[in-house]
Order: sequence, then structure tokens, then C-alpha cells
Amino acid sequence: MSLELSSSGETPGLECVMGALDDEACQEIIAVLEEPMTVEDIAEATDHPLSTTYRKLDCLTEAGLVENAVGVRKGRHRKSRYVANLDEISIDLDDDNELRVDIEHSTEFGIWSELQREF
Repeated sequence: MSLELSSSGETPGLECVMGALDDEACQEIIAVLEEPMTVEDIAEATDHPLSTTYRKLDCLTEAGLVENAVGVRKGRHRKSRYVANLDEISIDLDDDNELRVDIEHSTEFGIWSELQREF
């Protein structure tokens, strides 16, 4: 059986997506990202060290499951926020018995993306 990743637009590798979904810390991060949050807020909400949170956010971003959302101005500095940008993930077999992973990206994320461009 061959493996294939599909969704609209550019897609990350199957191993990357499955690795992120299989990681408990990544799952916890996705669960708390109902709205954009800073890395510090995510680390606090998931009770993970900042270094772990940064690593997991990199993994989730590479997998296309989380996006860097809005820069928050603090003086002259901007602070990144992250948001989960998915509505649904489905894993199934297609007609050729090939494993397929479909990621439905959130339309709500478009709002955060537009706001980011304004900063």
C-alpha cells in the first residue's frame, strides 16, 4: 500500500503530519489554540517548558496544522501568536487502497491572516 497526502494547495509530507498528530504535546497545543496565543501563553496552558513549546510549534507549523497569526506590538517589538488553522482531518483509503490524509483548513484563519497583513 502506498501513502499519499492530499488537500487543497501545497501540502506537507505525510510523515510530518502524522508525526505531529501522534505527538502528545502537539495534540495538547492544538487543543488550546481556539484563538491566537503567544508562545508563553501556550506553554503556560499546556504546562510545557518554552523550549518544548517552540519545538512543537515548529513541528505543527511545518505540518500545516498551526500558523503564525498576528504580531502584537509591545513597544517597538512584535510578538508572534499562533493559531490552529484546521477544521477537520480525515484519514482513509481511496479506491486504489492508498492511504489518504485530507486536511480541511479553517476559514476562520483567513481573518487572522488578514489582520496580520495590516500590522
